[in-house]
Amino acid sequence: MNNQKGSISIHTENIFPIIKKWLYSDKDIFVRELISNGCDAVNKHKKLISLGEIEGQKDQDYKINVYIDKENSALIFEDNGIGMTEEEVQKYINQVAFSGAEDFFNKYKDKMTEENDIIGHFGLGFYSSFMVAEKVQIDTLSYQENATPVRWISEGGTEYEITESDNRTTRGTTITLFLQEDSKEFLEEYTLRNIIEKYCSFLPVNIYLNTKNEEIQTEEPKEDEEVKVPTPINETTPLWQKSPKDCTDEEYKEFYRKVFKTFDEPLFWIHLNVDYPFNLKGILYFPKLKNEFELIEGKVKLYNNQVFVADNIKEVIPEFLLLLKGVIDCPDLPLNVSRSFLQNDRDVSKISKHIVKKVADKLKSLYKNEKESYEKFWDDIQVFIKFGCLKDESFYDKIKDIILFKTINSEYITIDEYLEKCKEKHENKVFYVSNEEQQSQYIKLFKDYELDAVILDSTIDNHFISMMEYKKQGINFNRIDADLSDVLKENNEENSESKIEIEALFKEAVGERIKTYSVESLKSEETTAIILVSEQSRRMAEMKSQFAGMDFGMSFEEEKTLVINNNSPVIKKIVTLKDDESKKEQVELICNQIVDIALLANKELDSKELDDFIKRNNKLMNMIISL
Repeated sequence: MNNQKGSISIHTENIFPIIKKWLYSDKDIFVRELISNGCDAVNKHKKLISLGEIEGQKDQDYKINVYIDKENSALIFEDNGIGMTEEEVQKYINQVAFSGAEDFFNKYKDKMTEENDIIGHFGLGFYSSFMVAEKVQIDTLSYQENATPVRWISEGGTEYEITESDNRTTRGTTITLFLQEDSKEFLEEYTLRNIIEKYCSFLPVNIYLNTKNEEIQTEEPKEDEEVKVPTPINETTPLWQKSPKDCTDEEYKEFYRKVFKTFDEPLFWIHLNVDYPFNLKGILYFPKLKNEFELIEGKVKLYNNQVFVADNIKEVIPEFLLLLKGVIDCPDLPLNVSRSFLQNDRDVSKISKHIVKKVADKLKSLYKNEKESYEKFWDDIQVFIKFGCLKDESFYDKIKDIILFKTINSEYITIDEYLEKCKEKHENKVFYVSNEEQQSQYIKLFKDYELDAVILDSTIDNHFISMMEYKKQGINFNRIDADLSDVLKENNEENSESKIEIEALFKEAVGERIKTYSVESLKSEETTAIILVSEQSRRMAEMKSQFAGMDFGMSFEEEKTLVINNNSPVIKKIVTLKDDESKKEQVELICNQIVDIALLANKELDSKELDDFIKRNNKLMNMIISL
């Protein structure tokens, strides 16, 4: 072999990926690229054996060794894959962006059934080495008979040197990176191990991390000799590569705990296994949430042929599914792609839609075949499902018939079941509770009249209610404190003289604090009075508060009605005192106290209302003491 020197040429037709070099935004990406290249070299050798191009055993001891050489400030990546001839080094290394994987596939495409187990496509991965190295050396020996080992050296520019190598005596490639001063952190074993685990935990070739001169044991140990058995840093057959029928529940749970470093167990999972019209595998887990704010902690890891690409790529994985945890492996996507490419790629859109379909299918299967479990899961998954319905109309269309609502009687029913159950009492109205503690008085009242309401107490429910009203034209959601017409119609007595007197009494005592009054005969004597707030006015007031500072050109105040229960002993007593002039102050005080308590049961009092309430309480206590 003659010594050669020259300049690295650049293929103009492949220059576009170079322009996007900023995609290597993480400096540690070179580890992924070099180990992936080694994996490719191994897979190519396996493929040639399977095609009958060369002789050999498919199950031979393939491996990738990564060495830390602190003495020489070097990292060494070594594989026993296909290796390269001098001609191939010239072709694949000296011509930037010439893809060896693509060239290999084209050469054998007539004999190959698929290309997906060959990772590289752009041919740029190797050049990520120069992000951290001031000098890069390649020593390689091709699998071909009588091949000569080759050494390629470049010191960071476009200049290179090729000579015969004295380093490789067996098939494969060794890449040595002599690190720049500002990249010495990669010589720390803890740092490098974490990087390999991040990107390469599931590569299909065993990866070993060693320090310089620490060799992998390959020979049979001598008798009584203690041997340190090396442990691969990766798992070559991740769970998602297996058929779902071959996976146990415990394996799914263990994989979840290992990948996401948690001791919790998932509620359930979806195993994706698609071969057509695209290749897609993965597992999506529904985590158990302690509260809805944990939704931001979801993480879906995207892989390409078992090589980690990134977390939470919303162009591939629909945004609402990023609330879940899981892994998606899609070889149809290149390792390094721009967001704009993904947004405009038709295959990506199909993949995204298919993932949505599989999630919907899983939920429908649970509802149909494991209804009891589905109901138990509901409180944990409802926010995810509602968010999905708001973000993706096709998802709503797929699962609209299995959206559950928990009732005040602790039942789980669909919206259609609720409407059917309540049609004789209130047609096309859905009553809901937004705060069980705050609205306990109203819940008791509903139960007294054998009425039902659903619990919608999540921050997302305001938006979800609006969407449901739009989707299911003709139904209206009313908070449980908004409308009692269906309760009161059972007491449809004409306004008696006493009712008129009670209303007049309160109007005089309370004044402008309440605009509208209603006197009714409620079943429970314990309820003295309750406040009703118009649903529409309350929604408008809440909307205004969300856009504080904006001038809508009109005032949005909640329209309140005070419903006074003339069956209450307190009301009956103050009616007997209304004409006693000496008791006028006390009657006025008690009427305002009744209003305060009704308002307090509806929502928190503002600072002035609370101050007045406390003052009246003090007066009432003084009155009682003086009796």
